[in-house]
Amino acid sequence: MPPPARLVVLVSGSGTNLQALLDACADPAYGAVVVAVGADRDGIEGLARAERAGLPTFVHRVRDHATREEWDAAVTASCQAHQPDLVVSAGFMKLAGEVFLTAFAGRYLNTHPALLPSFPGMHGARDALEHGVKVTGATLFVVDPGVDTGPIVAQAVVPVEDDDDVASLHERIKAAERGMLVEHVGRMAREGFVVDGRRVRIGR
Repeated sequence: MPPPARLVVLVSGSGTNLQALLDACADPAYGAVVVAVGADRDGIEGLARAERAGLPTFVHRVRDHATREEWDAAVTASCQAHQPDLVVSAGFMKLAGEVFLTAFAGRYLNTHPALLPSFPGMHGARDALEHGVKVTGATLFVVDPGVDTGPIVAQAVVPVEDDDDVASLHERIKAAERGMLVEHVGRMAREGFVVDGRRVRIGR
């Protein structure tokens, strides 16, 4: 049985997706283990979750670095120190730069609260509601230099109800997102994956 895949998880807030991954990784059959958690700010629940789990953490605030490029290099070095097989953005609210994306090309995952390529950017649930779509959802993708443009790993569909507001829709999307993230990170860890142009194929 191969060793579990090593995950570094990046957070900016409460860390509910991180917690879902930690819970999944507690089962040896899951095939992955979180080895470190990084953040772009102090004092957040995501870091507290990591510390309660006994995991090493690191924090790099953009304002503590002279340039965005130096911040990007610092985050890259901290991630590399833990030798991850995958880096997972779990609500990490900063765009990675060229150094990071080169170091972890094809191995940096993020989720988005819409069915990409529809409604990229910061307000996926709001934009879906305003557009009047009947279904939206969540997307797991491999990060590339664009904004929410990388190859898609998986998607989960969430119906839009007539009485939804942004908050209620976003909560249902987040629940679907957590399940999708846990399922497919586990599959990628256990079965391997290939990024071939726009397509991501899970399985060796």
